[in-house]
Amino acid sequence: MTLEQKKSLALFLDRAAALLGDGYLRPGESFDEPDAADGTVADGTVADGDTTGAGNTDDITAAAVDTAAGDTMEGIAADIRSCRACPLGTGKTYAVPGEGADDPLVLVLGEGPGQDEDRTGRPFVGRAGQLLDRMLASIGLRREENCFIANVVKCRPPENRDPEPTEIAACAPFLRRQIGRLKPRIILCVGRIAANAALGNAEMQSIGSLRGRFYPYRAGPEGPESPVPLIATYHPSALLRNEDLKRPAWEDLKLLRSRLDALNPRRS
Repeated sequence: MTLEQKKSLALFLDRAAALLGDGYLRPGESFDEPDAADGTVADGTVADGDTTGAGNTDDITAAAVDTAAGDTMEGIAADIRSCRACPLGTGKTYAVPGEGADDPLVLVLGEGPGQDEDRTGRPFVGRAGQLLDRMLASIGLRREENCFIANVVKCRPPENRDPEPTEIAACAPFLRRQIGRLKPRIILCVGRIAANAALGNAEMQSIGSLRGRFYPYRAGPEGPESPVPLIATYHPSALLRNEDLKRPAWEDLKLLRSRLDALNPRRS
């Protein structure tokens, strides 16, 4: 039996044990607890005395990074569609693994699928998704060309409620695998749920307190030496409800574009 086959068998047995128990993945599959506050200011340098509560989030463990080397987006999507690690998996119409470029400049991370997404199996396809596409286009980004769009939970919570911590934890291994495979240059979190989950914040913080700066999203002790810059902004649905939020969201998008230009990526 090869190493990959052993890993697949171990994952299957772990999931089977969880489902035969209480229906949830084991605690070891959840987001790691942040070690210390580690925010950055707008230019990407570490902010002295930052108290936003953003963690030094080693979300991608060494094992996950190793696994990602042989992972494929198709394989991850298949695992997501067959997952029953939490109750959302049994209540969905379609799981929503995500979509976009295989080699993206930006990973756009939202909260979870809504009604339109649950019906189609695609992320951000309703009114909020149409606005998101226009927001990205305003800074030269397109989901078909240089972005990948996903959510922290892959199945729709009932009545579009906020996902529970246990549901976010159940999907966390999939997100880690996606980030390890995609290796985006920047992560853009839209909405407080996505931002707090990605940053590993123990207590929920508002987007108003998190936006306007970059945070280091680290890939674990065996990951890249340089962390992935992460920036948070308002969810497009919030902009549809309150047009006063469009100006600060635009400032966040310009900050993201400036950082991309400064990185001078080869994939531009």
